[in-house]
Amino acid sequence: MDTLILVLIGLIAGPLLGGLIAGLDRRVTAWFQSRQGPPITQAFYDVAKLFGKEKMVVNQWQILCAWVYVIAAAVCLALFFAQSDLLLIFFVQAIGAVFLVMGAMATKSPYSQVGAQRELIQILAYEPILILVFVGFYMVTNSFSLEAVWSQDMPLIAKMPLLYLALGYALTIKLRKSPFDFSTSHHGHQELVKGVLTEYSGPYLALIEIAHWYETVLILGLCAIFWHTNVLWMAVLLVITYLLEILVDNTMARMTWRWMLKRVWLLGMGLSIVNLIWLYAR
Repeated sequence: MDTLILVLIGLIAGPLLGGLIAGLDRRVTAWFQSRQGPPITQAFYDVAKLFGKEKMVVNQWQILCAWVYVIAAAVCLALFFAQSDLLLIFFVQAIGAVFLVMGAMATKSPYSQVGAQRELIQILAYEPILILVFVGFYMVTNSFSLEAVWSQDMPLIAKMPLLYLALGYALTIKLRKSPFDFSTSHHGHQELVKGVLTEYSGPYLALIEIAHWYETVLILGLCAIFWHTNVLWMAVLLVITYLLEILVDNTMARMTWRWMLKRVWLLGMGLSIVNLIWLYAR
């Protein structure tokens, strides 16, 4: 019964927290740019407006892909709240990511096609880091279960500082922020228009936005368990991490996919491997 309650909390709180985070992101970004910015609840108004628009798709395959993407994201967060297995969460989120790409490739739009190819490259960049971070959890707790993580009496960041830094790369890519926002962007002024989302509109674009909110909360949840022993320090860690993400997004230009792969694989995976070797040797 407790697990079911946690699952329901995750499913309901996910989009609420994700929408508020998106609203705060816009306000802080506007502050960086000396603008007032929209209200914090604007993200909810935008999604509600999308649900009220006419249903238009290029083909029926896009509908299936949008639904699978949002269901996979919701299931991942539900599994996280249920303190399930990290590897199971990884595989479910991978299924959702693949269907997002397949939906974009199902159309003939060159913007959508190139966006899909770039999204695949981004998946190729961040998924090895996620696996290495989960291996780090296993080496510390002897289990891939989130329940084992919560049973630890010391903050994991003390044993996995470099893996936390590497997770920052995955967070930036999943949030689609500069310099890794070349498959799509929360800004509407890139050369690919909206890239992988170009051919989505109305209710199906709203589903993808909600899926993105679920993913944002999931990744921040993974960051939170690095300091699971103290709620205050957990909140401080999350606030600092997200503010750094916004700062990087507003101070860096979009880079090429070659630049991204070199930096993420060399630095991100390098930091991860050094931390894993230290965990093995201690």
